Order: sequence, then C-alpha cells, then structure tokens
Amino acid sequence: MSTYEENESKFLRKAKENPFVPVGMAGFCAIVGYGLYKMKSRGDTKMSVHLIHMRVAAQGFVVGAMTVGVLYSMYKDYFAKSVEEKK
Repeated sequence: MSTYEENESKFLRKAKENPFVPVGMAGFCAIVGYGLYKMKSRGDTKMSVHLIHMRVAAQGFVVGAMTVGVLYSMYKDYFAKSVEEKK
C-alpha cells in the first residue's frame, strides 16, 4: 500500500513541477479517442493512412506541450529570477 501512495505523490509532485506533462498526456488520450471514434466514418481512406494521421496528430500535440513546458520552465528559471534579483 505504501508503494501506491509513493507513486501517487511522485506523480502529483512531478505534475506540479511540470504542469504541461499532464496536459500533454490528456491531449494525447483525447486525440486517440477522437481518432478511434472517427474510424468508423473515415470513408474511402485506408486504415493505415487514418492511423498514421492519428499518430502524427497525437505526437504533435505531445511535442507541442513539451515545448511549451520547457519554455515555461526556462522563463521561470532565468527571466523571473533575474527580475526578482534586480529588486
């Protein structure tokens, strides 16, 4: 039972440190869910093409969320600290 609590607290701690990681995970799940929902109405599109488009969209969202997270942490570490030091 303590291992579960340690893992849960570790996830919450990491989510507080990097708030865009859960956003990326949620976006990935949403895009995959939407793609699976739209699979039955894909028309003449081949299954492989539909799956490739779904994968590219999900990966693009995750990479975008990671990029925004890195930019946010850089801002917090370098620019926000330099403003506080000037005061």
